[in-house]
Amino acid sequence: METLYAGRFVNLVREGRWEFCERVNNTAAAMIFALTAEKRVLLVEEYRPPIRRQSICFPAGLVGDESAESAEAAARRELLEETGYAAEEMRFLFAGPSSPGITSEFLSFYLATGLRRVAAGGGVQGENITVHEIPLHEIESWLAAQQAAGKAIDPRIYTGLYFISRAQGNLITAMG
Repeated sequence: METLYAGRFVNLVREGRWEFCERVNNTAAAMIFALTAEKRVLLVEEYRPPIRRQSICFPAGLVGDESAESAEAAARRELLEETGYAAEEMRFLFAGPSSPGITSEFLSFYLATGLRRVAAGGGVQGENITVHEIPLHEIESWLAAQQAAGKAIDPRIYTGLYFISRAQGNLITAMG
């Protein structure tokens, strides 16, 4: 593997004819699907320079970007930092590559339940995160309105809504 560019957080590398980004310190991240007791979906909005616009997604972040930690600990930390909510239970759902054609990062997905607000949220120093608490029954129209306003909607929101709905007993799955 040949390093084309070495950065602080990512390297651009080439293996054969394939060029991709490789995380420098770790290759793990966590995303949290969160629904409050009042059935409000917790989403975060932040400007993302690579796409040059506001992006809406579930809370997420790197595992071990500050110190050694488990994926679950990172999920709990990111939920608190970004939304101001703490979770009584953080249930692991699955893990997989976030974008296997361009990056080495793997993403672990969690379902957060028993939420309680304990802080303001909004991220840490240097982040400018807006927290959205959207009633579950309004989420589709709200997302459509945000997209119409020019904001990027992370497609993993729909994965999260599937797991939230399944946890609420609103989906009949092929598994029964």
